[in-house]
Amino acid sequence: MMGIASLILLVVFPLIIRSRSKALSPFRAMIEIIVLFIRDEIVIPNLGHRGAGYLGYFSTLFFFILVMNLLGLVPYGATATGNLAVTAGLAITTFCLINFAGIREQGLLSYVGHIVPKGVPVWLYPLLFPIEIIGLVTKTFALCIRLFANMIGGHIVILSFISFIFIFGSFGVGIGLGVAPISVGLVLFTMMLELFVAFLQAYVFVFLTAIFTGAAMHPH
Repeated sequence: MMGIASLILLVVFPLIIRSRSKALSPFRAMIEIIVLFIRDEIVIPNLGHRGAGYLGYFSTLFFFILVMNLLGLVPYGATATGNLAVTAGLAITTFCLINFAGIREQGLLSYVGHIVPKGVPVWLYPLLFPIEIIGLVTKTFALCIRLFANMIGGHIVILSFISFIFIFGSFGVGIGLGVAPISVGLVLFTMMLELFVAFLQAYVFVFLTAIFTGAAMHPH
Protein backbone atom coordinates (compact mmCIF):
# COMPACT_ATOMS: atom_id res chain seq x y z
CA MET A 1 0.00 0.00 0.00
CA MET A 2 2.90 2.35 0.68
CA GLY A 3 4.32 1.49 -2.73
CA ILE A 4 0.99 2.20 -4.41
CA ALA A 5 0.66 5.50 -2.54
CA SER A 6 4.20 6.46 -3.56
CA LEU A 7 3.47 5.53 -7.18
CA ILE A 8 0.35 7.72 -7.16
CA LEU A 9 2.32 10.69 -5.82
CA LEU A 10 5.27 10.18 -8.17
CA VAL A 11 3.37 9.38 -11.36
CA VAL A 12 -0.34 10.20 -11.18
CA PHE A 13 -0.05 13.58 -9.41
CA PRO A 14 2.54 15.03 -11.85
CA LEU A 15 0.43 13.85 -14.79
CA ILE A 16 -2.64 15.60 -13.33
CA ILE A 17 -0.76 18.81 -12.51
CA ARG A 18 0.96 19.09 -15.90
CA SER A 19 -2.02 18.00 -17.94
CA ARG A 20 -3.98 20.58 -19.93
CA SER A 21 -7.07 18.42 -20.10
CA LYS A 22 -10.26 20.17 -19.01
CA ALA A 23 -11.55 16.90 -17.59
CA LEU A 24 -8.71 16.93 -15.04
CA SER A 25 -9.05 20.62 -14.15
CA PRO A 26 -11.18 19.91 -11.02
CA PHE A 27 -8.43 17.63 -9.70
CA ARG A 28 -5.76 20.23 -10.45
CA ALA A 29 -7.82 22.88 -8.68
CA MET A 30 -8.31 20.57 -5.68
CA ILE A 31 -4.58 19.91 -5.38
CA GLU A 32 -3.80 23.62 -5.71
CA ILE A 33 -6.36 24.56 -3.04
CA ILE A 34 -4.93 22.01 -0.61
CA VAL A 35 -1.32 23.11 -1.21
CA LEU A 36 -2.24 26.79 -0.76
CA PHE A 37 -4.12 25.93 2.42
CA ILE A 38 -1.09 24.07 3.77
CA ARG A 39 1.13 27.03 2.91
CA ASP A 40 -1.09 29.84 4.20
CA GLU A 41 -2.76 28.16 7.19
CA ILE A 42 -0.16 25.68 8.44
CA VAL A 43 3.40 26.36 7.26
CA ILE A 44 3.68 30.16 7.21
CA PRO A 45 1.82 30.81 10.52
CA ASN A 46 3.97 28.26 12.39
CA LEU A 47 7.34 28.42 10.65
CA GLY A 48 7.32 32.00 9.39
CA HIS A 49 8.11 33.09 5.86
CA ARG A 50 11.38 31.13 5.89
CA GLY A 51 9.22 28.07 6.31
CA ALA A 52 8.02 28.37 2.71
CA GLY A 53 11.10 26.35 1.77
CA TYR A 54 9.61 23.40 3.63
CA LEU A 55 6.29 23.54 1.76
CA GLY A 56 7.28 20.66 -0.52
CA TYR A 57 7.89 18.39 2.46
CA PHE A 58 4.65 19.27 4.21
CA SER A 59 2.61 18.92 1.02
CA THR A 60 4.18 15.54 0.28
CA LEU A 61 3.59 14.41 3.87
CA PHE A 62 -0.08 15.42 3.74
CA PHE A 63 -0.86 13.75 0.41
CA PHE A 64 1.17 10.64 1.28
CA ILE A 65 -0.76 10.09 4.52
CA LEU A 66 -4.06 10.98 2.86
CA VAL A 67 -3.59 8.55 -0.03
CA MET A 68 -2.59 5.73 2.33
CA ASN A 69 -5.66 6.44 4.46
CA LEU A 70 -7.98 6.46 1.45
CA LEU A 71 -6.53 3.24 0.03
CA GLY A 72 -7.89 1.48 3.09
CA LEU A 73 -11.43 2.35 1.99
CA VAL A 74 -10.96 0.72 -1.43
CA PRO A 75 -12.25 -2.88 -1.70
CA TYR A 76 -9.42 -5.37 -1.10
CA GLY A 77 -7.22 -2.47 -0.04
CA ALA A 78 -5.46 -1.93 3.28
CA THR A 79 -4.63 1.12 5.35
CA ALA A 80 -0.86 1.35 5.65
CA THR A 81 -1.22 3.95 8.42
CA GLY A 82 -3.00 1.27 10.44
CA ASN A 83 0.43 -0.36 10.82
CA LEU A 84 2.49 0.93 13.74
CA ALA A 85 5.73 0.49 11.80
CA VAL A 86 4.50 2.88 9.10
CA THR A 87 3.37 5.60 11.51
CA ALA A 88 6.63 5.17 13.44
CA GLY A 89 8.55 5.77 10.21
CA LEU A 90 6.55 8.94 9.58
CA ALA A 91 7.18 10.07 13.16
CA ILE A 92 10.92 9.50 12.74
CA THR A 93 10.96 11.72 9.64
CA THR A 94 9.18 14.40 11.69
CA PHE A 95 11.76 14.03 14.48
CA CYS A 96 14.58 14.46 11.95
CA LEU A 97 12.87 17.48 10.39
CA ILE A 98 12.37 19.18 13.77
CA ASN A 99 16.04 18.90 14.67
CA PHE A 100 17.28 19.69 11.16
CA ALA A 101 15.16 22.84 10.91
CA GLY A 102 16.15 23.97 14.42
CA ILE A 103 19.88 23.49 13.78
CA ARG A 104 19.62 25.08 10.33
CA GLU A 105 17.85 28.15 11.70
CA GLN A 106 19.79 28.67 14.94
CA GLY A 107 23.06 26.82 14.53
CA LEU A 108 24.03 23.70 16.44
CA LEU A 109 25.28 25.33 19.65
CA SER A 110 22.39 27.80 19.86
CA TYR A 111 19.84 25.05 19.18
CA VAL A 112 21.25 22.81 21.91
CA GLY A 113 21.40 25.79 24.24
CA HIS A 114 17.71 26.58 23.68
CA ILE A 115 16.54 23.04 24.46
CA VAL A 116 16.33 24.14 28.09
CA PRO A 117 14.40 27.45 28.43
CA LYS A 118 16.44 30.52 29.29
CA GLY A 119 16.31 31.85 32.85
CA VAL A 120 16.39 28.43 34.47
CA PRO A 121 18.85 28.13 37.38
CA VAL A 122 22.10 26.47 36.37
CA TRP A 123 21.75 23.71 38.93
CA LEU A 124 18.51 22.58 37.23
CA TYR A 125 20.12 22.06 33.82
CA PRO A 126 21.27 18.45 34.50
CA LEU A 127 17.68 17.59 35.42
CA LEU A 128 15.78 19.60 32.80
CA PHE A 129 17.97 18.77 29.79
CA PRO A 130 17.12 15.03 29.71
CA ILE A 131 13.48 15.87 30.49
CA GLU A 132 13.33 18.21 27.49
CA ILE A 133 14.96 15.57 25.29
CA ILE A 134 12.42 13.00 26.44
CA GLY A 135 9.66 15.55 25.75
CA LEU A 136 10.92 16.04 22.20
CA VAL A 137 10.87 12.28 21.60
CA THR A 138 7.45 11.98 23.24
CA LYS A 139 5.96 14.59 20.90
CA THR A 140 6.85 12.58 17.83
CA PHE A 141 5.89 9.30 19.55
CA ALA A 142 2.44 10.80 20.21
CA LEU A 143 2.11 11.54 16.48
CA CYS A 144 2.89 7.91 15.74
CA ILE A 145 0.31 6.52 18.19
CA ARG A 146 -2.40 9.07 17.33
CA LEU A 147 -2.38 8.32 13.61
CA PHE A 148 -2.14 4.55 14.14
CA ALA A 149 -4.92 4.41 16.74
CA ASN A 150 -7.36 6.55 14.78
CA MET A 151 -6.93 4.60 11.56
CA ILE A 152 -6.99 1.11 13.08
CA GLY A 153 -9.85 2.04 15.41
CA GLY A 154 -12.28 2.70 12.57
CA HIS A 155 -11.51 -0.66 10.96
CA ILE A 156 -12.05 -2.45 14.27
CA VAL A 157 -15.46 -0.77 14.63
CA ILE A 158 -16.45 -1.81 11.08
CA LEU A 159 -15.34 -5.38 11.75
CA SER A 160 -17.36 -5.40 14.97
CA PHE A 161 -20.53 -4.26 13.20
CA ILE A 162 -20.12 -6.91 10.50
CA SER A 163 -19.52 -9.60 13.12
CA PHE A 164 -22.93 -8.80 14.66
CA ILE A 165 -24.54 -10.50 11.64
CA PHE A 166 -22.75 -13.77 12.35
CA ILE A 167 -23.10 -13.52 16.12
CA PHE A 168 -26.88 -13.08 15.98
CA GLY A 169 -27.07 -15.45 13.02
CA SER A 170 -25.81 -18.23 15.27
CA PHE A 171 -29.12 -17.97 17.15
CA GLY A 172 -31.08 -18.38 13.94
CA VAL A 173 -31.01 -17.42 10.28
CA GLY A 174 -33.99 -15.11 10.69
CA ILE A 175 -32.36 -13.21 13.53
CA GLY A 176 -29.16 -12.84 11.51
CA LEU A 177 -31.08 -11.53 8.47
CA GLY A 178 -32.96 -9.12 10.72
CA VAL A 179 -29.77 -7.71 12.18
CA ALA A 180 -28.00 -7.53 8.79
CA PRO A 181 -29.64 -4.28 7.53
CA ILE A 182 -28.80 -2.52 10.81
CA SER A 183 -25.20 -3.75 10.73
CA VAL A 184 -24.74 -2.76 7.09
CA GLY A 185 -26.21 0.67 7.80
CA LEU A 186 -23.82 1.18 10.70
CA VAL A 187 -20.91 0.01 8.54
CA LEU A 188 -21.80 2.51 5.79
CA PHE A 189 -22.07 5.31 8.36
CA THR A 190 -18.70 4.35 9.84
CA MET A 191 -17.10 4.28 6.39
CA MET A 192 -18.37 7.79 5.70
CA LEU A 193 -16.88 8.81 9.04
CA GLU A 194 -13.65 7.07 8.05
CA LEU A 195 -13.54 9.18 4.89
CA PHE A 196 -13.67 12.32 7.02
CA VAL A 197 -11.09 10.90 9.45
CA ALA A 198 -8.73 10.15 6.53
CA PHE A 199 -8.53 13.86 5.71
CA LEU A 200 -8.60 14.96 9.34
CA GLN A 201 -5.72 12.75 10.47
CA ALA A 202 -3.54 13.80 7.52
CA TYR A 203 -4.23 17.43 8.46
CA VAL A 204 -3.56 16.86 12.19
CA PHE A 205 -0.27 15.07 11.54
CA VAL A 206 0.97 17.86 9.25
CA PHE A 207 -0.33 20.60 11.54
CA LEU A 208 1.38 19.22 14.65
CA THR A 209 4.57 18.62 12.69
CA ALA A 210 4.52 22.29 11.67
CA ILE A 211 3.96 23.41 15.27
CA PHE A 212 6.86 21.32 16.59
CA THR A 213 9.13 22.41 13.74
CA GLY A 214 8.24 26.08 14.25
CA ALA A 215 8.97 25.80 17.98
CA ALA A 216 12.41 24.37 17.16
CA MET A 217 13.13 27.14 14.67
CA HIS A 218 11.86 29.99 16.86
CA PRO A 219 12.41 29.10 20.53
CA HIS A 220 11.40 32.57 21.71
